[in-house]
Amino acid sequence: MTSLFFSTPVDIDVVLDDSDDRQSVDVKLDKGRRERVPLYMDGESVKGAVTVRPKDGKRLEHTGIKVQFIGTIEMFYDRGNHYEFLSLVQELAAPGELQHPQTFPFNFKNIEKQYESYNGINVKLRYFVRVTVSRRMADVVREKDLWVYSYRMPPETNSPIKMDVGIEDCLHIEFEYSKSKYHLKDVIVGRIYFLLVRLKIKHMELSIIRRETTGSPPNQYNESETLVRFEIMDGSPSRGTLHRVCRRDGLERCWTSCDMRTDSTSGAPFSVY
Repeated sequence: MTSLFFSTPVDIDVVLDDSDDRQSVDVKLDKGRRERVPLYMDGESVKGAVTVRPKDGKRLEHTGIKVQFIGTIEMFYDRGNHYEFLSLVQELAAPGELQHPQTFPFNFKNIEKQYESYNGINVKLRYFVRVTVSRRMADVVREKDLWVYSYRMPPETNSPIKMDVGIEDCLHIEFEYSKSKYHLKDVIVGRIYFLLVRLKIKHMELSIIRRETTGSPPNQYNESETLVRFEIMDGSPSRGTLHRVCRRDGLERCWTSCDMRTDSTSGAPFSVY
C-alpha cells in the first residue's frame, strides 16, 4: 500500500540539447555519491525538450504543464528557507488531458547567470530545470541540474603580497607572492626568506584553503577546507636561507578564481575565498 501511495501517474523526462557533446562536471552529492552534470556559461541559452508519459496508457488530467529555469542558494542548516535569485518560466501546455506520450520543446535564451555554481560544506548554489505537471491532487515535479562557470576579465590591478611572521626572538620569516589574485589553474610564484631562526623546524608546507562564510551576524558560520597542500622545505633552515616557490597543482574546480587576501563579495548571503 505504501508504494502505491507514493507512486505517480506520469513519467517526466528532461533532455537538454547537445548533452552528449557538451562538457560535464563531476559533482559531489551526499553520502559520497557523485553525479556528472552538463556545464553552461553565463549568458548561454538553455534549451531542450520535456517528454510527459502517462503510465500504463491511462488518461492523465492536468491543470497545466510548465517548465522553469531556477537559481537558488540552499543553506544546509536551514533547508526549508531557500534564497531564489533567478526564476524563469514557460508554459508548455494549457489545462487538459494526456493519454499518450507528448514532447514539449523549451528554450530559455541568453540567461544571465550572475553567480557560479557551488557545492560547499554549509551551502549550495544550484541551477536547475524544473518541470511541473499541475493536478487537482498532488503536482508531479521533475528537476534536472546543471553547472555554471562564469569567466571574468583578469583584474586590472593585482598587487603582490608581502608579509612578516614569526615568534619574538625565536623566528622571523618574510613571505612574498607575485600577486594576490589567482586563477585556480594559475602558477603560484613567490619566495620565503628566513631572517631569524632559533627554533628547530622539521618541515614547511604551503596550503590552499577554501574558507566559506554563510549567513550574517549573529547567525554566521565559517568553515575552512584544505584543498591541496605541498611540502616546500624539509629540515631546519639557517639564517639568511631563501626558498623560492613555483607551484602549479590541479585543483577540483568549484569556482574560477580566488583572492588570497580578501572576501570575494558577490551580494549573495554567502562568500568563498
